[in-house]
Amino acid sequence: MNTKPKSTVVLAFSGGLDTSYCVLELCQQGYEVHTVFVDTGGLKADEVQWIEDRALALGSARHHQLDASQLIWEEFVVPLVWSQSRVLGEYPMLCSDRYLIVSLCLQLCDRLGTPHFAHGCTGMGNDQLRFDQTVRSIGEYEIHAPVRDLQKLPGNIRDREIDLLREAGVSIPGKSSQYSINENLLGVTISGSEIDRFEAPGSETWQLCRPRAEWPQKTLSLSIRFEQGRAVAIDGQDMEGAHILQQLNSRFGAYGVGRHIYTGDVSIGLKGRIVFECPGIDALLLAHQALEDCVNTRWQNQFRHQVAQRWAELVYTGFFYEPHKQDLEAYLASSQSAVTGTVTLETSGGSIHAVAVESDFIVQDPEAVYAQRCNWSSTEAEGFIKLLGQSSTTAQRVRKAVK
Repeated sequence: MNTKPKSTVVLAFSGGLDTSYCVLELCQQGYEVHTVFVDTGGLKADEVQWIEDRALALGSARHHQLDASQLIWEEFVVPLVWSQSRVLGEYPMLCSDRYLIVSLCLQLCDRLGTPHFAHGCTGMGNDQLRFDQTVRSIGEYEIHAPVRDLQKLPGNIRDREIDLLREAGVSIPGKSSQYSINENLLGVTISGSEIDRFEAPGSETWQLCRPRAEWPQKTLSLSIRFEQGRAVAIDGQDMEGAHILQQLNSRFGAYGVGRHIYTGDVSIGLKGRIVFECPGIDALLLAHQALEDCVNTRWQNQFRHQVAQRWAELVYTGFFYEPHKQDLEAYLASSQSAVTGTVTLETSGGSIHAVAVESDFIVQDPEAVYAQRCNWSSTEAEGFIKLLGQSSTTAQRVRKAVK
């Protein structure tokens, strides 16, 4: 009889189709599977309990639940808001909870004394980059990717997973066979089925943002207070960052705010199309920019766009723990020294407007107000225009003379 103890593997587990298959496959390979659900917000208590029950029913030796909702606020949301980053100006990287999931899972690996870490990524998307590169950035571990390994066989991966789970007598939630849904504190991403076919998303893809027929009649108005670039209160009530985002998701989602359809270029060369909903992130980014535009200088606000593009590129493609990202965030933190004040947002449904900004740091001279009055003479204005355009004027004169 073989008495050799099983090796322990830590599996990042969401309860979805891919990670459910991973439990079965890793158990079949002879591992003692420790499933880990890292709660990054977005799920209700009964949904979290369902994930634990499912893990144990699939064969998990022990299920672990770790809370990262405030951690994702500190390590991702804060610098995201500071930089105003969106991939291609559209997607605010709702996938970035992956980095914290890996980090916490590897901490569990260390506590359990195992180098084995597993995830449910396919070989077709960017998540595999985020998971694998994070593992390699943090330390020396052995990566297991059962779903990616399944690609060695011909056919549709999702269909094959469903067949294998059904053969094992495992129930499959209705939407799992149609959509891949990822929900966290940041929002929801939905892919699969007609979305992958570049068709109009079906009614079942609505998660956080309500369709127009369900929007409230009364206009929603709320204020967000920032202190040095960090959101700290809604309508004068102080609260933790994770609670702020939950409140904004709920209140603006009821008005249909934050729903997007995005097509991006996956790093390995495919087009990826998703529906995503992020009412809270949309509200935070809009409010923060309205405040920052008022209190920071022209040069600070212009340079923010350059930083945003690079920060988004690093985070989106897997380099969350790249030293260059830390360099960028050091600059961003410095740029927030005067970003303190309150912004009022309003919506009647679908879109939001930043209708008022209050701050002691607004860059405005009472004697010089746009389109009203100034504290310089018309002669000084004409001289400024002449000098500002001197190079262009001279270049045109010289070129005309040569012709």
